[in-house]
Amino acid sequence: MKQIILSLLIIPQLLIASGSRSGNTPAPSAFLLRSAPPVVRINQMGYLPSGVKVAVWGGPADVVVREFKLIDSASGKTVFTGFPARAYGAYGPFGQTYRLNFSAVRTPGTYYIETPSARSPAFRIAPDVYKGAADFCLRYLRQQRCGFNPFLKDSCHTADGYTLYGPMPDSTRINAIGGWHDASDYLQYSTTSANTVYHLLAAYRDFPKVFGDAHQSTGLPGANGAPDVLDEARWGLDWLLRMHPQDDWLFNQIADDRDHRGMRLPKLDSFYGRGHERPVYFCSGEPQVQGVKYKKMNRSNGVASTAGKFASAFALGHALLRKTDAAYAKALLAKAQSAYKLGVEKPGVQQTASVMSPYIYAEDNWSDDMELAAAELFGLTRDAGYYRQGWQYAAMEPVTPWLGKDTANHYQWYPFINLGHYELAKRAKGNDRNRLTGFLAMGIERVKPKAEQNAFYRGVPFIWCSNNLTAAFAIQCYWYGMLTGRDHFAELAQANVDWLFGCNPWGTSMVYGLPAHGDTPVDPHSAFTHIGHFPLDGGLVDGPVYGTIYGSLIGIRLAEADEYAAFQSPLVVYHDDYGDYSTNEPTMDGTAALIYLLALKENEGLTTEASRRRPAR
Repeated sequence: MKQIILSLLIIPQLLIASGSRSGNTPAPSAFLLRSAPPVVRINQMGYLPSGVKVAVWGGPADVVVREFKLIDSASGKTVFTGFPARAYGAYGPFGQTYRLNFSAVRTPGTYYIETPSARSPAFRIAPDVYKGAADFCLRYLRQQRCGFNPFLKDSCHTADGYTLYGPMPDSTRINAIGGWHDASDYLQYSTTSANTVYHLLAAYRDFPKVFGDAHQSTGLPGANGAPDVLDEARWGLDWLLRMHPQDDWLFNQIADDRDHRGMRLPKLDSFYGRGHERPVYFCSGEPQVQGVKYKKMNRSNGVASTAGKFASAFALGHALLRKTDAAYAKALLAKAQSAYKLGVEKPGVQQTASVMSPYIYAEDNWSDDMELAAAELFGLTRDAGYYRQGWQYAAMEPVTPWLGKDTANHYQWYPFINLGHYELAKRAKGNDRNRLTGFLAMGIERVKPKAEQNAFYRGVPFIWCSNNLTAAFAIQCYWYGMLTGRDHFAELAQANVDWLFGCNPWGTSMVYGLPAHGDTPVDPHSAFTHIGHFPLDGGLVDGPVYGTIYGSLIGIRLAEADEYAAFQSPLVVYHDDYGDYSTNEPTMDGTAALIYLLALKENEGLTTEASRRRPAR
């Protein structure tokens, strides 16, 4: 669960509705309502020659942009003059906004955009603008490792842990060492970890050429003959195996919100009354504690939401590792099948537990997880039973419920898109394939009308972890194009990528240290930076939240003056400040989704460059 400052432990229901206001933070009405100064926002990573290329102008309502120029930064010559198709009106801090489309320019080079009122930073157009970005983001996951941590060159949480809610007596000792810390706290969740593993494996499966080998399996520097992305995925798989130690045992999380009592480096964790040993919560499929003093229990009613994620990660791990480590892969297949069986036998959700506060990862869907698992197992075994079951699960949730909505509870619909639709569609033919791609299109079409009403093409809601939703939604758009060969969501997909790297009201990348020359987070909500003064290279921060959410949070006190003050608004806020735990905390699973997305974009550049160099026949 995302870190809460000290002992306040208050996370609001993440609904886009007004809540009680804290006296410690400004309500949305306290934000200045004057318009921000004119600016041109760009994707700081740059643009692919054959891709969609759009910048956004924002500024006062009384300024009109009739044309813009793309200027070669070396020669100072104008290479393209564009004319905005329409004015999009007010958005966030801006009284007026325009989309500046220069997709017609394909010549590699370094450029800037100029209007009479504003000029953009310089950026590149080149096929290699995303080169190395996916590998760069693996740095954050290595830093999040639990057990042996290669960044600290030290070990932590080596006493995990003692069981709760299981068929065995409470406090039974099991070996649950390893995996990754979930975010800037040190809790560990099976759901986010399995989803992270799956995205890493899928990224290598789909785009193997973009990953390098510069680290050992321990995470320490040095090539070992395996891509670093597989080393990282295997670190996660090893932990998932410990969390599913026998066919009828499945564990859901390590530690709970007692973790949030204070910031410290991981080896100093001792908040559970048993030295350094932490609780390991069993997937009981029944309600578990959700804040003792609130006399509340969570709404767990099955295990399929966790079991399905385990099964899909194990199955894909088997597919990718069976040629290089047959014995390990065989064990993964057996665990995939036993986890899937648990999901079939106990449909429903296994939500997380909390002790001090009533707030949890309140996942409410599970059929998507079982669909993905069924698709992966069908791909391995060609057993038609898995295919039929996958279709049954697909029909239960054609569209991920948050798509097109403005509200959702924290991690209510998780993962944030239906990965099963894509995997099942790849294995389907004819009408079955068309129906599944139709499900993907249906979800995108629910977001698209909202997006097309503003210059940033923003249709993803500003709920907690909005950046995670942004990366996931971009992937869904690209998957639809890959399955159908149609590009009519290409501009929407690229707008979500651009948003993450600076084409947003604040003009900042949402990824620590990426790109190296850009405006990126430097003061995230993390003990690693705040106490250890370590960089969080590659971490995707939570992202902007609605002003109504920010205004209702307790315990937020910005540590420094807000460098983005001119671009905050009643609509949405973002702070690069340690004190803002709602917008500036990196997450493990969001970063993993970003790794997949960046691998996709780097591969797109490689593919188009190879096509350009191929001699004509």
